[in-house]
Amino acid sequence: MASDREERNEGMGGGHVAAEELRLLIERAERLEEEKKGIQDDIKDVMAEAKGRGYDPKAIRKILSIRKKKKEEYQEEESILQVYMQALGMI
Repeated sequence: MASDREERNEGMGGGHVAAEELRLLIERAERLEEEKKGIQDDIKDVMAEAKGRGYDPKAIRKILSIRKKKKEEYQEEESILQVYMQALGMI
């Protein structure tokens, strides 16, 4: 026999839970996770191809990281890095 809480579709916090809506959101997130894994595999393949052609995947990843940033943001980070490296006698 279903409890009073189950009949009202209430969660542990007492709030109303739309089971169908929740299920659909979870399934959508699962599909996106699968797509994300596929994309990550594709990127891995591109890096392997780059390495096979003599490029350095680590350098390519660094370039990708830099290209995501605004020019000013990157320049500021580089400037701070230069100051720190100079203070440590690295340059």
